[in-house]
Amino acid sequence: MVTDPIADFLTRIRNAQMAGHRIVEIPASNLKKRMTEILYDQGYILKYKFEDDTKQGLIKIALKYDVQTKQPAIRSLERVSRPGLRQYAKPDEFKRVINGLGVAIISTSKGVMTDKQAKADNVGGEVLCYIY
Repeated sequence: MVTDPIADFLTRIRNAQMAGHRIVEIPASNLKKRMTEILYDQGYILKYKFEDDTKQGLIKIALKYDVQTKQPAIRSLERVSRPGLRQYAKPDEFKRVINGLGVAIISTSKGVMTDKQAKADNVGGEVLCYIY
């Protein structure tokens, strides 16, 4: 049993990139599916596929690398809010990730979205992670 599924999600991606894998498989949940969609929309991953073969389902993510330098598109995945210490922020309190080059994923009352979307919708929420 995983006590922090979001940290597990981020760690699986981080470990797969460090090992140079092209595809990583992650147990699915609605939150992880939405986070995967955000990563795709922001251009951090190549493709993703949701498979509902097993009870829980599976997310297959094709990781993105630079063609010449073989460096991963995701430089850093940082978990902000944890089960032991939740981090909440109002729209005007969102920190800019790498001067606006990165993205923060926020869980709001209107769903999971990026910090820019949450600021535009003027909703605050739990800051899940920073990605750049």
